[in-house]
Amino acid sequence: MFPVSRRPLLIRLLRSLAILVLAWLALSWLMVLVLRFVPPWTSAVMLERQLGAWIHGEKDFHLRQHWVPWRQVSGWVPLAMVAGEDQKFPYHHGFDFDSIQDAMDAADDGKRLRGASTISQQTAKNLFLWNGRSFVRKGLEAYFTVLLELTWPKQRILEVYVNIAELGNGIYGVGAASEAYFHATPAQLGPAQAARLAAVLPSPRRLHVDRPSAYVMRRADWIQQQMAQLGGPGYVEGRAPPRSPR
Repeated sequence: MFPVSRRPLLIRLLRSLAILVLAWLALSWLMVLVLRFVPPWTSAVMLERQLGAWIHGEKDFHLRQHWVPWRQVSGWVPLAMVAGEDQKFPYHHGFDFDSIQDAMDAADDGKRLRGASTISQQTAKNLFLWNGRSFVRKGLEAYFTVLLELTWPKQRILEVYVNIAELGNGIYGVGAASEAYFHATPAQLGPAQAARLAAVLPSPRRLHVDRPSAYVMRRADWIQQQMAQLGGPGYVEGRAPPRSPR
């Protein structure tokens, strides 16, 4: 038991902590609500990359990104991202528990640990958090994923994702990527080009859209096959008949 004289101090500390937690929860929800309607001007991962370039003296580093509204992006681009990264995206609620279980089973069998993050989780991480695998970051990622799924429609999650995903060293979003790699606007991209962009995820600094390895080309071909099997761009809006995703 605490001495009587220390109880008021402890109560004040607990009360202050509770107020701080509630304020942070309210602020985070407000931020997510605002970003449902307002294009984000940057992201946490972009800021982290820019800061890293300054710290390591990368004088030639130049971050490229600009927002492109959903209606100005070829329907093949979001479909390619879904086909390559998260085929259950239109139908899950932020988490793919089957993929999580598969990843855990693979780890138990001594196989290479593979990611099981959905596009909703990746959007939450890219927009609000930092790269890493700590339990704190994963917990915050889950929290922001729930907020996104409760507050944003699926189309908005995907719109933000294709605009902030890293698609090359310093190249973020489909707007900058389409100009850098294909000298085209996002609206002009066809299925092969969209599949090439998706093929470098989740390692866009090791894999290259403009200098594709044999692996990238094989993965791009596989993504195109999946795009066809999913039924075309209508799939990401739930208009195409759902099939059993991989």
